[in-house]
Amino acid sequence: MAKINLLPWRDERRAELKRDFLVTLALVALFGASVVLLADRVVNNQIDNQKARNSYLTQNIKELDKQVREIRELQKRRNQLIDRMRVIQELQGTRPLIVRVLDQIVRTVPDGVFYTRLTSQGKKISINGIAESNNRVSSLMRRLDNSDWLTRPNLDKVKAATKYGDQANTFNLTVRVQPPKTEKEGES
Repeated sequence: MAKINLLPWRDERRAELKRDFLVTLALVALFGASVVLLADRVVNNQIDNQKARNSYLTQNIKELDKQVREIRELQKRRNQLIDRMRVIQELQGTRPLIVRVLDQIVRTVPDGVFYTRLTSQGKKISINGIAESNNRVSSLMRRLDNSDWLTRPNLDKVKAATKYGDQANTFNLTVRVQPPKTEKEGES
């Protein structure tokens, strides 16, 4: 058999495979680096987009908060106006009531009774006066109790006042104002 020396050929083949391996390794490394770079750009782009969306939302939230504050202020003003309107309507509605109550107070005064002072708190009227006798005070209380607009007379104090007469008395009493029920209110 002939002697063939395959060592140089094997060395060349090994060098060629090594070169191919290094080229493939370089291409894979280049490909890997480009994939990492591309992924980095995509992620950074997504982060930038999310930051832009967040800033847009933050700006719109601030505008909405401002509008909410304005709406609350408007609601507050509206409630104040409604309260004022309610008070005005109550005053308008009770305007004739005052006249009726004063008319009833005058109509219930029996002869020999004189009022010295009337004060009103809400639906309660305090009456101070002078009567010629205890019977006159009793008559006044009966008349107040029978009145359509006045109820529950309560005698607080009776005191002799001899400077006005032998049987004269000063008195303090309270009475409540209660408008008469209309037919509609009585049915309900």
